[in-house]
Amino acid sequence: MTTAPDTPDAVLQPRASWRESMAVYLQPRVLIVLMLGLSSGLPLALSGSTLLVWMRESGVDLGTIGLFALVGTPYTLKFLWAPLIDALHVPLFTRAFGRRRGWLVFSQLLLIAAILLLALTDPARSPLFVALGALLVATMSSTQDIVVDAFRVESLPESEQAAGMASYVAAYRIGMLISTAGILFLVSAFEATGIARSSAWMWGYVAMAALVLIGTVTALLATEPEQSVQAEAATRSESAFQRVLRAAIGAFSEFLSRKDAWAALAFVVLFKFTDAFSGTMTAPFVIDIGFTRNDYAAIVKGVGLAATLIGGFAGGFVARRYSLEASLWIGAVLQAVSNLAFAWLALVGVNQWALALAISVENFTSAIGTVIFVAYLSALCKNPLHTATQYALLTALAAVGRTYLSAGAGYVAQATGWPLFFVISVLVAVPSLVLLLWLQRRGHFAALGPVRV
Repeated sequence: MTTAPDTPDAVLQPRASWRESMAVYLQPRVLIVLMLGLSSGLPLALSGSTLLVWMRESGVDLGTIGLFALVGTPYTLKFLWAPLIDALHVPLFTRAFGRRRGWLVFSQLLLIAAILLLALTDPARSPLFVALGALLVATMSSTQDIVVDAFRVESLPESEQAAGMASYVAAYRIGMLISTAGILFLVSAFEATGIARSSAWMWGYVAMAALVLIGTVTALLATEPEQSVQAEAATRSESAFQRVLRAAIGAFSEFLSRKDAWAALAFVVLFKFTDAFSGTMTAPFVIDIGFTRNDYAAIVKGVGLAATLIGGFAGGFVARRYSLEASLWIGAVLQAVSNLAFAWLALVGVNQWALALAISVENFTSAIGTVIFVAYLSALCKNPLHTATQYALLTALAAVGRTYLSAGAGYVAQATGWPLFFVISVLVAVPSLVLLLWLQRRGHFAALGPVRV
């Protein structure tokens, strides 16, 4: 997603034909980004929703499961080491593969090791070791995300950025599907052969670690972005400390000097909070009310993926059709109200059609909100010298709701019961709506200019 100046040249530029529009998705650079998206989406659920299902099946209580949202802390703090990735070299790897590709290969090898370590833990006996393993997975996963974002922005020309982003998001979702529905089916298949449940989960995680190699092979086949080569040449005479200082100070000072910067950052934190608050407990909720593990895999992740992809296209249509502030209002209201579908499901009980409907509504509206939100984040990253660090900062702040503000969701669910819990998850959207109104009246969104998805 990119910002487009409202100039006569932009208006008069002829539209590409359908054949040209589709052909861009087959460009080698776009295909590389697609495969890296698969690698990026794979580990998120392994320290998130999939891990929560494993823990619930192992008998861990809801309160502890809710606290496990805190293992997502690296996704919140990744902006702290994003300047290091922009500025520092990895011994041997950088020399062999280049500045970006070296970090890609290095972070993916560490990610594989972290997943294997998590596979060896036992939630029933040592939740603390599970938390440490999950924290390592989240740290390596968020590091990979930083590198992939920088690689994507630097390797794709303007004409391929939109296609690259679309491919990346679609592949990211497929990666998440593999590490949720895929691993659940795999664990069930292992159990069907007579393997004990704990061993079945271990081998499921081992299989996920092996799939990360897809990203490693992709990084080895890719070429180093030309912008990265030029940046490396331009800063070769500087010390490592000078490069880190330049990347960190430039990114933060440029952003914070803007009007209403702190309010904008608070809005970034709160916009997806309603989704995060309910989403933290979706897996335990589905299992608790009586659905099976395979129901969760097939409906929540299978049907949910289809609804998410359709919602992504719908979000793109909304963002093209309406102004940025109007689009944000549509996304904010839809993703909040959709949580009522789960409150209804809690009253209906075990009914696969009802589960499919509730999941479809929630994932469809959540995807609309996500596409519009990412358009907003992209519009905030104006300076190409600091895009990677600023984008890491904004996405890390967006993870605060999922990581910290949602940590008590399990205790709320225990105290209120499932129907009232999902009603409350609608109400937690109110602060973001208040900020949205305030920023709109301050002219914040108008100042960002038109946004093209």
